[in-house]
Order: sequence, then structure tokens, then C-alpha cells
Amino acid sequence: MKSLKIFFVLILNLIPILCNSQENIRVNKSKPNVIYILADDLGYGDLSCYGQEKFVTPNIDKLAKEGMLFTQHYSGAPVCAPSRSALLTGLNTGHTPIRGNKGVEPEGQFPIPKEAFTIAELMKQQGYVTGAFGKWGLGNPESEGDPSNQGFDTFYGYNCQLLAHNYYPDHLWDNNKKVLFPENEGINNGQYAPNLIHNKALSFIEKNKNQPFFLYYASVLPHAELIVPQKNLDKFIGKFNPEKVYKAKDNKEGFKKGEYSSQPNSHAAFVAMITLLDDQVGEIVSKIRELGLENNTLIIFTSDNGPHKEGGADPDYFKSNGAFRGYKRDLYEGGIRVPMIAKWKGKIAAGSTTDHISAFWDVMPTLAELENAKISTPIDGISFLPTLLKNGTQKKHKHLYWEFHELGGRQAIRQKNWKLVKYNVIQNGKYELYNLKKDSSETQDLASKMPEKVAELAKILESRRTESNVFKFN
Repeated sequence: MKSLKIFFVLILNLIPILCNSQENIRVNKSKPNVIYILADDLGYGDLSCYGQEKFVTPNIDKLAKEGMLFTQHYSGAPVCAPSRSALLTGLNTGHTPIRGNKGVEPEGQFPIPKEAFTIAELMKQQGYVTGAFGKWGLGNPESEGDPSNQGFDTFYGYNCQLLAHNYYPDHLWDNNKKVLFPENEGINNGQYAPNLIHNKALSFIEKNKNQPFFLYYASVLPHAELIVPQKNLDKFIGKFNPEKVYKAKDNKEGFKKGEYSSQPNSHAAFVAMITLLDDQVGEIVSKIRELGLENNTLIIFTSDNGPHKEGGADPDYFKSNGAFRGYKRDLYEGGIRVPMIAKWKGKIAAGSTTDHISAFWDVMPTLAELENAKISTPIDGISFLPTLLKNGTQKKHKHLYWEFHELGGRQAIRQKNWKLVKYNVIQNGKYELYNLKKDSSETQDLASKMPEKVAELAKILESRRTESNVFKFN
């Protein structure tokens, strides 16, 4: 009898603990999972839902049919590192700490400082498990810019964006552990990194299905080099003639340090890479659906900048920049206007389209508003959650600003439908003025006809940046 009494006392004491535990699970599950998929150098016109006519991207198209397609979304910069820095910090390139692709030895890029506040840190504060998979490029291993020091619980992929030029690398990073691939040493191609990274990301979703997670899926596709496993390539050989042949010095030891592989079928390889990316997006969506998480997961798909012309890539053949002028490294629309699609079943209207003007630095405040969280550090972004949910008043930017530190220096600002561009900043180059509503291809420079408008926008442009302790605009 005494044992029975003790048993009942234990049960009574456990009931509130179990109830609290169940309540915590319920609360956590009410938090939406967030998956942010970032393609690498994918142009505005490289998806069939954005007008691509030479090939199709059915899974990403389906994402658009089930969600919202943005027609006026912008990347953080026209190249990798500063674009990702703008995304993760909510700051444009006049304020974000990383403003160029500066590398460090033996591998990695100049680190984002520990003082920076990132999306991953925001999400961790809100009780999320955070994971980054793919390309990092914001701090060499074990530096203050290492993913593990910027709010990510898990990282798997390339730390260095230069080494991410090669898809059969001799190593990747699993958090702070260097994972070697002897089958990829020298000129050997054994393990295809995008597939390894993708499988790790799917495992992350599976592992964290019972708690809120933030997945930053920074794919290296379809950035140069143009190479895929032969079985993927064979489907497209001969279908995109005349082919472009790219010959590189890839028959020597140590070429996998940023140089590209030769590719006799550059067009076919490019399509095969985007098709693989499309397949992987489809597998992520299928995994979410399979786990019963579709109604509680926000998925965003976009690209880090415009299409590149390296390693045999042929953006003109595919009209990868759509109707826009410029490519990667340009501050014309083709270099920075990128596709963006958002899906959240039951929350975002299926098949919807918006012309709301937004940029990478808007993602952080959007997720903060989603979580009713306050951001204590200054940011340049404005939440686009009201646009996604069609709920409340959508605030608009007075202007968007970009700067680029290569090729003589470049700056640009967009104010409503007006775009002011300045190239060759070092030598005080001339301003160019475009009306994007009438001339989205930026073919008619109105600067000489509208000097007052140029002066107005130039004054704003020149005030939109601060000097960095590391990068100086010179």
C-alpha cells in the first residue's frame, strides 16, 4: 500500500511537468519553420516561371504556383560575399561590414565581425535551431566570421567561396571539422559536393522536424565551373546547339583552387546544373510535405546576384538576365535584380504576384516581424511580411542603395521608378539616369536631359554609406 501511495504521488508530481513539456512542444510547433534557398549566380531569366524558354524548371515553377512571385526583388550586391553580408545583417552595401570578395590565406574570406548581428542570431534568440548548408564566404574557419560564431548551430559545405568554384573539392567543412575526399584529389572526380550538401540539408530537416528550425540553404548551383555528374549531363547533350566549348588548364595537379574545369558542352552542362538545382528544391518541398510540415513552413527561393560569364557560361544564349541590361558585377538591373518566390501553404496566396520593391536587407526585418521580435541594432531593411500575408499596410523604401568595390568602383540608387548609376567612381565617372517604369532595360540615359533629378539623387547617393574599418571606398 505504501508503494502504491508513493507511485501516485510521483504521477501527480509528473503531471504538471508533462503538461508543461507538451505546452512547450505546442508553442514551438506554432513557430513557422523558415527555409531560405539561395541559388548562386542564377539570373532573373533562368527560370521558366520568369520567362526562360529554352528549358524548364518545373519544381521551382510549382513553388511559384503555390506561392508568391516577386518581380522587383534585388540582391544585396552584384557579387557573392557582400550580397550575403547584406542578407544576413539587414544592411545595404553602404553599411554592411563585408563589401567585397577579399580573401584570406590559406582559405576563406575576410570575416564578418563578431559585433555583427545576423539573421541566424535573431532566429536563435527566438528558439530556433539554425543550420547553414552550402557556400559561406564570410569568414575563414574558426575566425569570428565562422558560421558557428555567427549564430548557426550546424554548418556543412564550403567555407571559402573561391574553393566553391570547384564541384569536386578535396574537402568540405562539417562545422569545424575538415572532411577530406581522397577520391577527389588531383584531377579525380569522385564525390559531387552539391549532392553531399543537399543530403546533409535534408537530414537537418528530418532531425529537427519536431522543433522550429531556420535552414539557410546556400546552393553553389549554377555558379561556374560548369560540371555535373555524367548521368545528369547526358540528358541534355546535343539539345542546345551550337554548343560552346570551354577549354581550361584542368589537367594539372592543384587546379582545384578556384580555376574551372574544361567543358565541351557548356550549354548542356548549364541546363543540367539548373535542372539539378530544380530537382533539389523539389526534394526539399517533398520532404517538408512528407513530414507534415507544409502548413507551418515558409520557403523562400532567390539568387545572390545576376548571371555570370565565367568558365564557359553563355548568359546571352539563354537570355539569363531576362530583359535587363548587365550581368554579375554590374549595378544595372541584370546584375542585381533577381528572382524571388515565397511559399507558405494557407498563409501566402497561391499563384500570386507582387511588384513590391524589396531587397536582401529586407529579409531580417521580415523574419523579425514574423516572430514579433525586436531588432536592437540599426538596419536598412523594411519587412515585406504584409505583402506576403496581404495583411496590414506595406511600408515602402524611400530608396535602395548599392556599391561595388571592383572595376574602378560602382554605385547605384533606386528611388521609386528612378535609377541613378555611377561607374568608375575612382576617376569620378559620370552619372547615368534611367526611368525603370518606361525603360527597365536601361537603354536611354536621361542624365543630360534631367540634371535636376540627377543632382537630387546624387545627393542622396553620396550620403548612403559609411566608412568601414576594413573596406574603404577608394
